[in-house]
Amino acid sequence: MISRRSFVAAAAASFALPAHAFEVDPIFRPQTVGIKKDLEPGQLLILPRAHFLYFVTAPGEARRYGVGVGKAGLEFTGTAKIGAKKKWPTWRPTNEMIERDPHLYGKFIDNDYVQPGGPGNPLGARALYLFQNGRDTFFRIHGTTSPRSIGRSVSNGCIRMINDHVEDLYERVPIGATVTVL
Repeated sequence: MISRRSFVAAAAASFALPAHAFEVDPIFRPQTVGIKKDLEPGQLLILPRAHFLYFVTAPGEARRYGVGVGKAGLEFTGTAKIGAKKKWPTWRPTNEMIERDPHLYGKFIDNDYVQPGGPGNPLGARALYLFQNGRDTFFRIHGTTSPRSIGRSVSNGCIRMINDHVEDLYERVPIGATVTVL
């Protein structure tokens, strides 16, 4: 029979156990890798099928990060420029996102609500805004509240990164940097 004392002790012990935080697969952790020598330092190259983003640091060298990318049919492809960068950005889903999944985005229907930046915001700690011809594409390279999405094709088109990784990239990438998504 379980006594009150043993029950309380077991309950207290369960709270004392360390929580196991999610660990991204080591292949998706930032690392320096070789890359084609003809890529210009300062540019970003994203290979969605491989789930990698490369920031070219020198001829033939890049910092590689694991990323989550857009679901089939929602992914961004082509060339853009980093037109803006924000720390703890605000967020509002696009009208297309709301139409595709009104149940998920119900709090944004028929209003102008914008979710403030912070740890619960889907854009995470940092966002780099992709522009084409001087106009916002509404695609971003950003942090995520869902680290398990790294290495998967699950987003509404944006490029997701672990928050610590996007903070590192944010400090390295200047506004105006070229982004190529193949």
